[in-house]
Amino acid sequence: MGAKISRLKLFMKIAKNVAFNLSLLFFLAVVSSCHFGVNSSYNAEIPSVNAEAKPTPSVDSEIVITIAAVGDIMLGSPFPNDSRMPPNDGADLLKPAESILKSADIAFGNLEGPLADGGVSTKCGKGKSRCFAFRMPTRYGRYLKEAGFDVLSLANNHAGDFGDAGRASTRKTLDELGIKHAGSDKEQYAWTILEVKGKKIGFIGFAHNNISLNINDLETAKRVVADLKKRVDIVVVSFHGGAEGAGNQRVPKQTEYFFGEARGNLPLFARTVIDAGASLVLGHGPHVLRGMEIYKDRLVVYSLGNFVTYGWFRLEGPTAETMVLEVKIDSQGKFLGGKIHPFKLEGRGILVKDDTKSAIYTVRRLSEMDFPETAPRIEDDGSVFPR
Repeated sequence: MGAKISRLKLFMKIAKNVAFNLSLLFFLAVVSSCHFGVNSSYNAEIPSVNAEAKPTPSVDSEIVITIAAVGDIMLGSPFPNDSRMPPNDGADLLKPAESILKSADIAFGNLEGPLADGGVSTKCGKGKSRCFAFRMPTRYGRYLKEAGFDVLSLANNHAGDFGDAGRASTRKTLDELGIKHAGSDKEQYAWTILEVKGKKIGFIGFAHNNISLNINDLETAKRVVADLKKRVDIVVVSFHGGAEGAGNQRVPKQTEYFFGEARGNLPLFARTVIDAGASLVLGHGPHVLRGMEIYKDRLVVYSLGNFVTYGWFRLEGPTAETMVLEVKIDSQGKFLGGKIHPFKLEGRGILVKDDTKSAIYTVRRLSEMDFPETAPRIEDDGSVFPR
């Protein structure tokens, strides 16, 4: 009897241990299930990084290149005498715009005449009562450098006023100063290349003569721009074209003539070079401001006007209005925006800031008149945007 009781107690103890172990196993199973269930649910709610991550913008897409552009520059000519030379030997002429020019990645202008200290001009022969032949002293080149200019167009109707010697002197002076130039002829010196923020930017100059690339020759324009585009990332086209003077602020959609000379069908020229690969078109030559338009996301500026032209011109009304145009483009040359900084020329050609902002209103009015469908949006403060 005692043995049976002992066996019964042993059986009950074993059963109790088994029950405890089963309970423990069950508890651990539940905990384990809950633990892994929560994590499974968490992973299901948050997709993998690879599935949701947006593509990181390339470095190129974040690049913004700023170009400050001005029109005609003629700082004073001692030919035929010194009576039309500027005060303080021209040292102060460009200073009002210096901070804007220096803050840009590239500062551009049209150098309206050679840098030369002598020579003979065939333009001024006997019997000519009026002769516009300019040559700026080579020492004035340093003013261009100090003002911040990086590249200058030499494609215009005054760059050759003192012949091949004058053009050679200009190139030599600018080369020594480290200022790039484009358009001195149609072959070797037609274009130049700058590098900014890892991008190669080509400038090429056109004019209405047979020394530079001719604005009327559209087939050649198309070919040379396309060829330059193969060498660089961005092409900027500069042209000297259009009829001159206060009565020629509008841009006709046909070839313009001035004193019998063909000076380009400018809208057709602009579209031709953009179709060939140009990203920005900068015009000068009429000595007045003209309108702007956007074609295929590229900005076309039809005339930047006089910038600093001292001593030789009657500067009043439209011919005295001027600006520094700030243009922002992306790494592909697309126009992002810009700003018109208004200036005016006083007296014989002294550059001053214009608090009346007349240049802003003039460019906006002309843009909307001549290019109602393609004009950029221009705000009262001079900001320029794509529409």
